[in-house]
Amino acid sequence: MSALRITTHQLPLKHRFTISRGSVDVQPTMIVELEHNGVRGYGEATSNDYYGQTIEHMAEVLSGVAPQIERWNWTGETPAEWWDELHAGPLQSESFAHCALDQAAWDLWSRIRGEPLWQAWNLDPATAPASNFTIGIDDPETMAAKLREEPGWPCYKIKLGTPRDVEIVERLRRETDATFRVDANCGWTEADTPRLAEALVPLGVEFIGQPLPADQWSAMVRLCPSSPLPFAADESCQQPADVARCEGHFHIVNIKLVKCGGLTPARRMIEDARARGLKTMVGCMTESTVGIAAIAQLLPMLDYVDMDGANLLAKDIASGPRVVRGHCKLNTTPGFGVELTEAGERLL
Repeated sequence: MSALRITTHQLPLKHRFTISRGSVDVQPTMIVELEHNGVRGYGEATSNDYYGQTIEHMAEVLSGVAPQIERWNWTGETPAEWWDELHAGPLQSESFAHCALDQAAWDLWSRIRGEPLWQAWNLDPATAPASNFTIGIDDPETMAAKLREEPGWPCYKIKLGTPRDVEIVERLRRETDATFRVDANCGWTEADTPRLAEALVPLGVEFIGQPLPADQWSAMVRLCPSSPLPFAADESCQQPADVARCEGHFHIVNIKLVKCGGLTPARRMIEDARARGLKTMVGCMTESTVGIAAIAQLLPMLDYVDMDGANLLAKDIASGPRVVRGHCKLNTTPGFGVELTEAGERLL
């Protein structure tokens, strides 16, 4: 029999983090713990106002499926089978809660097997890409100061969606010769995007994340073929079915575990994207090391990754794989290789 426990934690950030639609100083997060015969696995999902997800709601959703979870067979089934079962029923529209549960299930499953999850999936860590470090929106000088605090990363992701976007990138370019990625988080218009993309090419920008609002499919199909820089879908690529729609509208899909429902659907989306000739990326949502370690298990499957969430925190709540100047050394211990270092507030 399995036991389900849920705790909530407050993750203070080193700096206020601002994107085109809002700011955060402290990120609430939910940790799911699954235990079977004394072995524990962990998963995480952060709250998000934009997607209408609160910690209380996620905990309530998971408490409703606790009896079903307690009956899982850890020797004869896999977390992918449980994901399908729950997605077809009570968790169909609850991707954030399902994400935390699915991560904990895979962590526990691979701990029971006695090997890292990436190894159980037969992945090669030698192919893992390096992560970017994210610079949130602020005045250009403050953004430059934030970049100087984190020297030596091979790539920086710059949050945009302001009237001064080109000026910001020009200012940051004076600080480093590292690769830049920019992320507008739906903050541009169809009319402005070609001009901004052209201006960013000589500034060493690799690609543009989600320039337009998520429902602007007709505009994206017009922009995509002639863009001088690739477009990465983020808000437009949330669920597995969205990958097919992104073909012809974007060049890259940026998969977020909380949006799609965890590692199980993320792996399927990655495989689908590759089959369609799309580049693959997994991004984070300011998680602690628990959620970042889950992303790490997918690294060998990816072209790009944004897994700097724990690096943005003033205080972490877990030990495990760390991202050091963009590079993450995968765990050699079973599961995700994480352990909680903070107790949190018990919800279940």
